[in-house]
Amino acid sequence: MGKIFATGDIHGCLNKLEDLMDVVEADRDEDTLVFLGDYIDRGPDSFGVVEFVLNLQATYRNVVCLRGNHEDMFLDYVLKQKNRDLYFYNGGRYTLRSYSLDPDLLPNESDIPERHMDFFKPLPYYWETEDYIFVHAGLRPGRPLERQDKDDMVWIRGEFIFARCDFGKTVIFGHTPFSVPFIEDRRIGIDTGAAYSGPLTCLELPAKKFHQV
Repeated sequence: MGKIFATGDIHGCLNKLEDLMDVVEADRDEDTLVFLGDYIDRGPDSFGVVEFVLNLQATYRNVVCLRGNHEDMFLDYVLKQKNRDLYFYNGGRYTLRSYSLDPDLLPNESDIPERHMDFFKPLPYYWETEDYIFVHAGLRPGRPLERQDKDDMVWIRGEFIFARCDFGKTVIFGHTPFSVPFIEDRRIGIDTGAAYSGPLTCLELPAKKFHQV
C-alpha cells in the first residue's frame, strides 16, 4: 500500500475541497484517499461536493468514503421523513437548496440523483488498516471494534476524545472541530471547522503530515 490521505469534514465547502486536492500530491494508482464523512450540510454546495467525490472515485484506484452523522440525518429525512428539526438545525436546508429543492416541502428519494443516493446509502462506518482505524466521530472505550455502536461511530465526542485507553491502533477521526488538528494518545482529529471559516485538513500517512487550505 502507498500513502494514505485522510480528509476531514467537508460540509458542502466545494471550493476548499477542490483547492485541497490541488495541494495533495496523491498517486492515482498507488495511494489511498480516505474521506471521514460529513460531505454535506452547512456549506453552500453539498451537491457539488458529492459530484466531486464521485469523480475522484472514477479517477483514483483507491478511494474510501465513510459515513458521518450528517449523511445519517440526510437519509433519515429523505427516506423516512424523520427528524426534520434535527436535520434543519444541523444545516440540512443548505443541502436541499444545493439540490434545487424547496426546504419547506418534504423531499422524496426521487428528488435526489440516483447516483448520489447510491453513494449515500452504502457508506460504511469505519475503515481499518494494519496501523489505523478511520471513523467519523470515534469509538466507545472498552468495546471491541466489531461491537461498536453505529450511533457512537458518527456522534460520540468527549467519551472517546478524552478516554485514557488504547484502541490497539491510531484512530483518525473528524466530527469534533478543533482550531488545529488534535493529536493525543494515538488519536488524531482532523475536523478543523471548514464550515465555520476554518481550514479543510488532510492528513498524510504514515508521514503524519498535514495539508490545509
